Amino acid sequence: MKKGDFVKINYIGKIKESGKVFDTTFKEVAEKEGMFNPKVKYGPVLTIVGYEKVVKGLDEELMKMKIGERKEVEVPPEKGFGKRNPKLIKLVPLSEFKKQNIDPYPGMNLEMNGLRCKIVSVNSGRVRVDFNHPLSGKTLVFDVKIEERIEGDKEKIEALCEYYNCKTGEVKINDKEVEIFIENDIDRNIKKMIIDDIFDFMNFEKIVFSQTFERKK
Repeated sequence: MKKGDFVKINYIGKIKESGKVFDTTFKEVAEKEGMFNPKVKYGPVLTIVGYEKVVKGLDEELMKMKIGERKEVEVPPEKGFGKRNPKLIKLVPLSEFKKQNIDPYPGMNLEMNGLRCKIVSVNSGRVRVDFNHPLSGKTLVFDVKIEERIEGDKEKIEALCEYYNCKTGEVKINDKEVEIFIENDIDRNIKKMIIDDIFDFMNFEKIVFSQTFERKK
């Protein structure tokens, strides 16, 4: 592979110490591990090689692989989700949770100030909250296979839209301009991410999103 290649990969990600699966593109594996999510579309997923669209340690190994190759990759914390940072464990007054009608308990996962966190303990009116990523400090093992390389601007744009759950009806390319016909409403932040990726990794100067609405009969 070379930097900037659009590829689709299948993988199973495990925590080395416990062997627990934390992520996978395989529906049957997710079901077996009790982590199936009906909102997730399982199957090969897009990544852009060399730009850390996946964790750094896995991205580095993808650069060394070929289409159709399958490999087991071990990723240390510093090339995964980072080492655990004691400074990210905070003491928060219990009253702050009560104001939001939250009854915290050890092991509870929630979002505070836009950040995911986990309740460690509840004691004497104080709550110990861990803002470290759940996989920080963990050595990860990926069973990964590069299924295909995506060639052609139209195919790359369709793959990007699919990655961001944007359903495309048609993609029209005219020199440096691309028009994307979309079939579902998408959040403006999702649209911005698609735009940023197209500008960052492809040679276009203008992007147009189009939708068609018909009167119900």
